[in-house]
Amino acid sequence: MPAYLWDMLWAPIYKRSMKHCGKGVYLRPMSSDIKGLSNLSVGDGTSIPKGSTIYCTNAPCIIGKKVLFGPKPTIITGDHRIDIIGKHIIDVTEEEKLPENDQPVVIEDGCWIGANVTILKGVTIGRDSIVAAGAVVTSSCAPYSIIGGIPAKLIKMRFTPEEISQHENIIQR
Repeated sequence: MPAYLWDMLWAPIYKRSMKHCGKGVYLRPMSSDIKGLSNLSVGDGTSIPKGSTIYCTNAPCIIGKKVLFGPKPTIITGDHRIDIIGKHIIDVTEEEKLPENDQPVVIEDGCWIGANVTILKGVTIGRDSIVAAGAVVTSSCAPYSIIGGIPAKLIKMRFTPEEISQHENIIQR
């Protein structure tokens, strides 16, 4: 069976398994690597392309409405505990993890996440922000930011404060 049809067959099952899945969500689950569906929330009209990697650990991943992803995004809400003497990292159990090892990722409404972007634990990407292709996001950014690089840094703001006010009045947040 072609990959697209296989994805369309499984997408409703994945959507029902999520913590929340909005209307009109585009998802390619069998062409992606998605773990921890019970901690994944996706808003209306969001598009998650094939080749996506989303790992929800004990912390949630919350993706807002009308979020656009480029090819092959990676989102990871957790990390390994690395400070236990006498244990290899792979031998550390879930019970031994610390609260700071798992932190939420929030991508607010209207963001554009470019190709091959990696978003790590504890990050909030402010509404209507843009993340440049290839960026590794390790810290949060304000709404209407354009960020990029490794690690991602502010490149510039999308709009002036006056334009932000006008934009928000038009789209009626």
